[in-house]
Amino acid sequence: MVAFTSVQGLIEACGKENPARSISTEASGDSTAAGSVTCAITPDETAGPYPFDLGSDPAIFRKDITEGKSGVPLTLTLNVVNVRDNCRPYENARVDIWHCDKDGYYSEYNVSGYLGTENNAGKTFLRGIQLTDSGGQVSFKTIYPGWYSGRATHIHVEIFINAVLKKTTQLAFPESITTAVYNSSLYSPHGQNTTSNLDDQVFADSVSEELVTITGDTTNGYVAVFVIGVVP
Repeated sequence: MVAFTSVQGLIEACGKENPARSISTEASGDSTAAGSVTCAITPDETAGPYPFDLGSDPAIFRKDITEGKSGVPLTLTLNVVNVRDNCRPYENARVDIWHCDKDGYYSEYNVSGYLGTENNAGKTFLRGIQLTDSGGQVSFKTIYPGWYSGRATHIHVEIFINAVLKKTTQLAFPESITTAVYNSSLYSPHGQNTTSNLDDQVFADSVSEELVTITGDTTNGYVAVFVIGVVP
């Protein structure tokens, strides 16, 4: 795996070097400059497909969500901030994530795909929940998502503040990284994703605001970071 010590540097880069993720404080009351960092409200997106609330299951509050699923390792670090309070980190925010496996299948559903139909009802792979620390951060150990017809590669995220759902969004991936991953041995049988970020029904109008910052390679795995801007 890529060393975890590189995550902080990626977080700083995410905030300082991605102007597409910033919006003017004059144009909107929901974006706040904090030093050289400007945070913005993360776009709202649909929870579908395949949402499943596992908040009552203590076993799902976990860092490692792989459950033995094979794939290129991915460490995903999310930072939840309040855009109306100088990008103040949200402590104890509940962060739910879910995504498909390398072949495009989700847990908890009976899903059709390129390998046929898989009944994954009752399975919980690649789903997890964590509470943010004092710095507003959580980090999940997972695999690089696969793909299925009609959608660009993505991860679903929901943020709860004081048990109230405040943000439902999705995270996109740079297509050059995705191409490299899907050329690797574990993913190549499925081939390349035929839907680009700009062709995707979710990301077409906002991909620059939902794109993770990511480093690594297919041999050692990847580290991705993203700042999620939430309003109270």
